[in-house]
Order: sequence, then structure tokens, then C-alpha cells
Amino acid sequence: MTKASVAAKHNDTLDMSQYMVAREPYYRPVANEVELYEAAYSARMPVMLKGPTGCGKSRFVEYIAWKLKKPLITVACNEDMTASDLVGRYLLDASGTKWHDGPLTVAARIGAICYLDEVVEARQDTTVVIHPLTDHRRQLPLEKKGETVNCHEDFQLVISYNPGYQSLMKDLKQSTKQRFGAIDFNYPEAEVEAEIVMHETKVEKSVAEKLVQIAHRARNLKGHGLDEGISTRLLAYAGQLIARGIDAKAACQMTLVRPITDDPDMRDTLDAAINTYF
Repeated sequence: MTKASVAAKHNDTLDMSQYMVAREPYYRPVANEVELYEAAYSARMPVMLKGPTGCGKSRFVEYIAWKLKKPLITVACNEDMTASDLVGRYLLDASGTKWHDGPLTVAARIGAICYLDEVVEARQDTTVVIHPLTDHRRQLPLEKKGETVNCHEDFQLVISYNPGYQSLMKDLKQSTKQRFGAIDFNYPEAEVEAEIVMHETKVEKSVAEKLVQIAHRARNLKGHGLDEGISTRLLAYAGQLIARGIDAKAACQMTLVRPITDDPDMRDTLDAAINTYF
């Protein structure tokens, strides 16, 4: 049976619409990342997205899946994730023991983009299962089932991680890194970031600009009391509260300060920055 016929057989029992991105997600390109990704997809090259938390990596993948009209399966990786969580396992039901594909296997069969978010959070022995998917073989061995899945021609693997944060704790092995092309992400320039905050929250330009200025102050403290700076995602949270009538200072304290630090001195420093602008 050919790869196409295997995929077609599987698709008979699968609702593909659940994996399609129905509406265009808002994504503001900041460089040539869309062009780079589209070229990588045309070659079915595995792609690694590298950048800090909340800078738009996941939104970018959703936008690309919508733009290419391809199904998207996203997996939020964690330290308890096992290989079986990705590829599948036998489960007992009323009719007996039955094999259930994991998200990675489903993506390989149907030709989806499979996005493993924060992949280094998964155990290193788990990430090894992606190796045969990321070279000329484009295969996924299901050892427990005794089957080797040959990937659908449209399948692509995308992973993301935060190298600045993870370098202190975990990192990908070189044998894994060198199977991917990589695109660097970072927080946008101030003008672009303010534009994004305005779009996401509908706050006035002056408010968005103040939020971005606070974020820049906090990002300068990374490595000097803060593990991470204030993300674009948190700025959107602050703007959403302000747009709903919450006092700007209270909104900023709740969304920009309290989530990222418990240190009293650092909180005072960030609160002072908020008082400067609001």
C-alpha cells in the first residue's frame, strides 16, 4: 500500500477540519520570517523557532498554517511527556485493546504541520523519536505496534524553544539541533510592538507606547534580577484590562510585574517604572 493510500484510509475516519485554522490569525511580520518559512516548507525542511517567551512563535505557526491551508497539530511539551504521548499507545476499551495514534503520528499520516512547543521541556529520550522524521527517511517507527509510518508528503515538523532561558537548565542535543533549519525570533522594535498591542487590545496608541516603554525597561533587567523580561503577550494582557476600564497602574502590576517576579526589590523597581509612565 502506498503512502497516499495509507493516508487516505486513515483520513476516512478522521475529521480533518478540526486541525484547520479557520480564521486568519493576526501576525505582524517583523523581518523575512514568512518568506524563509515558506521556502523551508516547500522543501519540507524541519524548522526550529528560537526566541523568548511570548514573542509570537506560536502565533506565527498558526498564521503560516492558515496561509498555507495546511492542518496544524500543536503539542505543548512538558517534563512528564513520554514517547508514547507523542506516537501513541494501546488502550483498553469495551471491545478490547486498541491502538490509538498520538498527535505526532496523526500529523505524519495526514500531512499536517506538527508543532512541538517548548520541545526541551520534554525528556531527552522522548525527543529522540523525532530523529527519523527529520532526515531523508521521513519515517516514524511505532515499535510497540510493529509498524513504520511513512510520512505524508505534506508533513512538516516544527519545534520551538527559548535558548536564553533553557541554557541554564536544559538544551537540545546537537544531534537534534542539526536536523533543523532555524529562525530567530525576538521582541519587535518599539513602533511595531506598539502596533501589535493596539491591534490586540484596541487601546489608544499613547497607551500602547507606554506599555512598550515599560517592557523595554524590564527587558534591560534580564540577567540582573529577572530571568525573563516582559513579553509582548503580557503587554496584550495589560492592554486588555485597561481597555475594560481597569486603572492602568493596577492593570500593569497584575499583568507585567506580579507574573514575572516575587522579589520585593524587583517589584518595587518595576512598579516605579509603571508610575513613571502612568
